Formats: sequence, structure tokens, C-alpha cells
Amino acid sequence: MKIYTKTGDKGMTKLVGSSTVAKDSDRVESYGTIDELNSWVGYIISQLPSENQAVKNELKLLQNFLFDVGTDLSTPIEAKRPFKLQPESVTWLEERIDYFTAESPDIDRFILPGGTPEASMVHVARTIARRGERAIVRLNWTAKINEQVLIFTNRLSDYFYALARYLNVQANEPDIFYERGEKVFHKIKEEGL
Repeated sequence: MKIYTKTGDKGMTKLVGSSTVAKDSDRVESYGTIDELNSWVGYIISQLPSENQAVKNELKLLQNFLFDVGTDLSTPIEAKRPFKLQPESVTWLEERIDYFTAESPDIDRFILPGGTPEASMVHVARTIARRGERAIVRLNWTAKINEQVLIFTNRLSDYFYALARYLNVQANEPDIFYERGEKVFHKIKEEGL
């Protein structure tokens, strides 16, 4: 079986349901960025030490959710296919964020990305997730998409932030605080923001 179709030779690609769009469309940009994120998560898994098998397994599950996100983004509503990503995926992500947050010390300032190599890689995932979210928001202005995708991708950067801190805690690597910042989280709570 050949893996190339020649459909893209003129800058177009087929979506689920066979409609055709330009490869630089908002839709393709959104699911392409999620694919990039999924690939980066695969790289993180390959770099985590074997004693971190639980996190590896969790990230493999996340990769499946990311594939669901990509599938939903590549499926126009007109294709009349059921969405793959369900509210339970968002609930799972929130539970994992809560767990990693509870396992890390409270902070009241911004931190710089870094720490262990593994945590640093997870911070890169966080920024790719943010870029993916921006692309999805842009698509959402012009096309109807699965609302769970937007919620899930909004939580993703929080997930990676919490996971990076957790990995640093596991390695006894302290957070690197942004030195020019004031205590922001306390201030936000006081001002009700």
C-alpha cells in the first residue's frame, strides 16, 4: 500500500468525510499543531527513565486523547460523524491536574520553565499546547467544532505545567522563580481575579 496520495500536490488535503481544504487553513493548522504536540509527548515518553513508568503510561493515554482531538478537528460538522473526545476526557485531565498540584508545594510567584531535562521537555509541551489552543480558538470563530475539544485543550497547558512541577518535585529539583515578579497568586486571590 502506498502512503502518498498526491492529493496535497496542489496544496489541498482531504478531511474526514472527503471534503477538501487548503493545507494552510485554520482547521489543518489546528489539528496539525495537536499532531506536533502528540509527537513531542511521544518524545517525552522515550526520554523518561524506566522508574517513571506510571507517568509514561499516563502520557500514552494522553496521546490517545490527543489523537481524538485531532480526529474531531479534522471532521467537519457536515460529515455527520460522532465526535470522539467526550466530557470524561476533560474530567480525567482535571483529576490529573489536581493530583500533580497536590503533590507539589504551594507557590505564590511565577516560575521559569526548567528544572530537570524531563520537566523542561514537559514545559515545551505546555507551550505547544498553548499554540494549539490558539489555533483551535481561531477555527472556532469560523467553524462549529466539538466544544469538548476547546475545553480539553484549554486544560492541557495546565496539565503540562502541573506535571513539570511534579517531575521536578520527584527529582528534588526546586522551582526556578521569576525574580522580577511580585507575589501574584496571593494577589489574585485577594483581588478576586
